Parts: sequence; structure tokens; C-alpha cells
Amino acid sequence: MVRRHPDTGERHLDLVQRGLLPYWTKEPAQARRPINAKVETAATSPMFRQAFAKRRALVPAGVLYEWRKTRVAKQPFAIARSDGEPLAFAGLWEGYRWPRGETTRSFCIITTEPNALIVPIHERMPVVLEPADWPVWLGAADGDPAALLRPAADGVLKSWPISTRVNAPRNNTPDLLDELEPSFAD
Repeated sequence: MVRRHPDTGERHLDLVQRGLLPYWTKEPAQARRPINAKVETAATSPMFRQAFAKRRALVPAGVLYEWRKTRVAKQPFAIARSDGEPLAFAGLWEGYRWPRGETTRSFCIITTEPNALIVPIHERMPVVLEPADWPVWLGAADGDPAALLRPAADGVLKSWPISTRVNAPRNNTPDLLDELEPSFAD
């Protein structure tokens, strides 16, 4: 994730754990670790409100996978920016300090209602932030971060059906992104 360092204000690219572990967790081994926060409750839910107020991040990705239910099975789709640039999801992060002093940083992404492209595929989508909005989201510029939490504008994203091989983590090759013939995606 990319976050604004709380002390220096500089942007940092950090490798962190997926699944938000709040700093106030009493039993980390049993804690719920959500990977998503709904835009409708991210600013007010006890799970997310402190992170929303103070610890916002950009979560970079080359592509996003979502699955559409069909009559037979779930069909995976790849979703990427139409311009070929990386995606930047609106994220929240936390730093949990363990009793021995180590810190675990973790994150989740914020989801919203789908745009016209995603509606036929899935009922939610990550908030995709545009580069011009990054300083406001990270707290480096004045503005309302909540106003940025909306579906991606029409034309920003493209999608295509891909092989169900993406369903197995052991499959990790570039051809997973190859588009299926239309008859296989129905």
C-alpha cells in the first residue's frame, strides 16, 4: 500500500498484511480481519472509523478479479484500467502493536456500489481513485475524502472473461489474463 507517513508526511510504499487488524484489538488471534469496508459505513463503523479519519492508503493493483454467477458456475472476469495504468484502490490501514513491541500493519479496501460495467458481474466494486484525488485521500491536500468514495466513472475500466484457472492460487502465470472466447464466458 501507499500511505502518508504520520510523522514526516512523505508517501511510503509498504508491504502489509491483507485484512484489517485494528490497533484496539484485545484478542488478535480471534479477531475478525475484514478485507473490505463498505463505503456506506467506513466513516462511522467502530471497526473502521479511526482508520478512515487518520490512516487512509492507496492500494495499487494491476488487475482486479470478480466472478459473475451463471447458470452453470461462476465465471471469472479480469478488470483493469482502460488506459493501462495501475489501479489505485481507496484503502484503510492500521498498526497493531503486539505485547512484545512488534507492529503488524494491515489494510482493507473500501467498496461501493458497482458502475455500469460491473453491474452484470458483481454487486460491489472497490473504490478506484484517480491520480488527481490521491493527495486529498492521503491527507496531503485539503478536501473531503468522503466525496471521493464513488464508483469509477464510465470508460475508466475495462473487463473481459478469463479462465477458471484463476480460481486456484497455485496457478500464477501471465496467461491467466488471456480473454476467453465468448462462447466459454456465457
